Amino acid sequence: MMPYERLKAWEACHALWIAIFKATLSWPASERYGITAQIKRAALSPGANIAEGVAKRGPRDCARHVNIAIGSLAEVAYLLRAARDVGIINKDQHDYLLSIQQPAGRLTMLFYKGLRATLS
Repeated sequence: MMPYERLKAWEACHALWIAIFKATLSWPASERYGITAQIKRAALSPGANIAEGVAKRGPRDCARHVNIAIGSLAEVAYLLRAARDVGIINKDQHDYLLSIQQPAGRLTMLFYKGLRATLS
């Protein structure tokens, strides 16, 4: 097991990536290079940044990568809203995916705050 795999924040981000990947399989082909590609990149980024941050030397570098992960999680939330608002997904799909995004965001923020506390 890699060190990042022990983190609840990474687990939640990875679960989000899987849910987004599966959901986008049914999205319109016309959006393959638009919102579909964007949300897949945004959903993959948090877990990847946490993994990269944990591999870095020290909490300062790790916190920087986790901060980027937080931004990507916010991007996913917006892209889900955008997809809902133009009819790519319905309210139930939006709410389901958001229910996975929100705990990932909370856990990642807690991880970030813990890292920042070690720097004070």
